[in-house]
Amino acid sequence: MIEIKNGRIVTPDEIIEGRSLLIEDGVIQDICVFTGKADRTIDAHGRYILPGFIDVHSDKVEKFISPRPTAVFDYELALKECEKELLQLGITTIYHSFSLYETKAFGPCTMRNKESVARMAALLADIHNRNHLIHHRCHLRIEIDYLEAYDIAKSMMEQGLVHEISFMDHTPGQGQYRDLAIYEKSIDTSEATFEEILEEQRTKKTLSLAQLRELAGIAHAKGITVASHDDDTVEKLELNEKIGVDISEFPITIAVAKEASKRGYYTVVGAPNILLGGSHSGNMSAAEAINEGCGDILCSDYYPQAILHSIFTMHTKYGQPLPEMVKKATLNPAKAMKIDKEYGSIEIGKKADLSIVDILDGYPVITHVLVDGRPTSRVEYRR
Repeated sequence: MIEIKNGRIVTPDEIIEGRSLLIEDGVIQDICVFTGKADRTIDAHGRYILPGFIDVHSDKVEKFISPRPTAVFDYELALKECEKELLQLGITTIYHSFSLYETKAFGPCTMRNKESVARMAALLADIHNRNHLIHHRCHLRIEIDYLEAYDIAKSMMEQGLVHEISFMDHTPGQGQYRDLAIYEKSIDTSEATFEEILEEQRTKKTLSLAQLRELAGIAHAKGITVASHDDDTVEKLELNEKIGVDISEFPITIAVAKEASKRGYYTVVGAPNILLGGSHSGNMSAAEAINEGCGDILCSDYYPQAILHSIFTMHTKYGQPLPEMVKKATLNPAKAMKIDKEYGSIEIGKKADLSIVDILDGYPVITHVLVDGRPTSRVEYRR
């Protein structure tokens, strides 16, 4: 048994002080007055105790595999190095986002082809049978103009290799690239002119509504959450309803985010957006969405460090209650991913995925992490 004492325990509704956490067999057994009867005691020294973060959208592992276009490292080596960093950042469950797309407009990417995606999905499934630090999950991102993705996604879901799917449309003039000037800065024009790429994108074939609906149906039958990406109109939300989408990732405007929330979607915003003071592509402010009540889930997107810092930024700078902000990286994503019976909050009977957080020099820092009740990381700063 492990007992964590002298901590400020952040639950979904409040911050509890003067109580200890009792953990046995990987599960939170009690929140009680200090007993002193555990086999091991961890003194939190007045620091916050948070649930482990659940990151539903992250492509960080791509940078560990291929930090440069011509440098490709062993996939498992990269995953093991990546999870060490994620653990130190309090991320105990991650949905690695792997993209299936065909367009060459964004230039070559080692990871974003069917062979690499299949290889990584198989590795994630296998790593849990061997030594690992955190919970790895597969988020399969399906670009709707990649017609072959229909059969690939079906096969991967049938094999149990996928835990989340999302439908993406990066056609210029809508979604993330409503502003063609931003699109032009994002693409590779070394082999075709901007005008030629635009024409190709405007005339391309895409997966049909029936195919997307079928993929969503298979996902739901297997308990897999379905997300959309870069919703920019109410009409897009209505289309999502016909398909069977559960989550609206990165809605483009506040108005669309509010409508998505009103229609019962979980809305996902990027934590880096908060630290940068806005979207790097000129879209909706994540901080504004949260303050307006239409930002439900924080994800790291491309910068895992941002989750912890954005939580405390929203608390200290914007006055958001800390338990509410913590929920956006823990309980809310757990609910969206349908794992909240075991993960996502500090409650009796749930798995003890936890981090202990101190505030040093005005910044939140993680000193301890437990995964399934096992202490897996400890860092003590010195002066």
